[in-house]
Amino acid sequence: MDDKEITNAEIPGCPAGEVRGRRRTMRFLGAAGVTMFILLVVVILLGIRARERAESKLRQNMNEAAVQEVMIIHPKQNPPIDEVVLPGATQPYINSPVYARASGYLVKWYHDIGSRVKKGDLLAVIDAPELDKQLAQAQADLDTSKANANLAKITADRWQGLVKTRSVSKQSTDQAVDNQKASDSTVNSYAANQSHYADLVGFEKIYAPFDGVITMRNTDNGWLIAAGQNTPGQELFQIGQISTLRVFVAVPEVYSRAARVGSKATLTLDEYPNQTFQGTITRTSSSIDMASRTLNTEVDIDNSKGLLLPGAYVRVHLALPGQIDSVIIPSDTLLFRTQGLQVGVVRDNVAQLVPVTIGIDYGETVQVTSGLSASDEVIENPSDSLVSGTPVRITRGAPGADQ
Repeated sequence: MDDKEITNAEIPGCPAGEVRGRRRTMRFLGAAGVTMFILLVVVILLGIRARERAESKLRQNMNEAAVQEVMIIHPKQNPPIDEVVLPGATQPYINSPVYARASGYLVKWYHDIGSRVKKGDLLAVIDAPELDKQLAQAQADLDTSKANANLAKITADRWQGLVKTRSVSKQSTDQAVDNQKASDSTVNSYAANQSHYADLVGFEKIYAPFDGVITMRNTDNGWLIAAGQNTPGQELFQIGQISTLRVFVAVPEVYSRAARVGSKATLTLDEYPNQTFQGTITRTSSSIDMASRTLNTEVDIDNSKGLLLPGAYVRVHLALPGQIDSVIIPSDTLLFRTQGLQVGVVRDNVAQLVPVTIGIDYGETVQVTSGLSASDEVIENPSDSLVSGTPVRITRGAPGADQ
């Protein structure tokens, strides 16, 4: 039945106009419901789209926040080197403090600082009257024991002669012989005691232990000198043998091949700007120090002319077996990790940690012999939490390590 037929139909008990009004209302409500549904769908879609935009913006902000801002420098290229120059200090070949073995008052000293002495030269004299008296007593005890021993020997000899004629008993003879042996032992004991005090009295005079130069004097006439096992030692002089000098050099591990025993080393000093001194590598520790990663090396220099002084700062030149390329970077670019020294570099906007080998530490800068090139973008003052793969953004580029 179509609308026209429905319109013209009669509903029992309902006027035709009222029926038409109800039908219009139903059509209006249906159209309004469809419109509300469409609006609801549009609102939902707009909300989802806005939420997606907000989440995308949040992700973008989080990604931007995760990117670290870093400053970079470019390593400074070093010319290829065929020698390494290391700092050192000269020391006497033998350096010994001179102590007193006898307690007393210093009567006189005979050599001051700078004096060249020979082995056995008298350096000082100590007055120790107590030791002198003890030596005299020990000598008297020794003389008494010798007299007693002599008497015991005479008695033993006499009784051994009488026992043959049976004038004395065998037991008495054995006792006399034993008394002689005991007396001889007593003599040996007193002789050792007398020798001990004689040695102590001999220590009242202090002699040079070897040829050298007095580099320090820590006493003066009239000073009370305390010596003994129960008192701290008192250093009177310090003597050094400077005809040959030693220089100990900490050679970095990367240059350890240059420290060959028997090879030559050249020394330069500021006080001799146009002069070099030749030394010889005499020994090494044959072990890399775990803390400093260096090889302790000794260089000996002939100083028979006396031009070099102990304690002087020197630069030791060691020839390398081959040329080494290196770069210079600031010290604040280094990262100390359990894997060793590392440096952060920027590659494709990502930080990468690369291991490096250090040659010479200049303080504010260091020499890197492997791991970096002059074209690398090195992160300056990196964070301790920096790890490989961290996104980074360069905020400033420095032309190079100009230190």
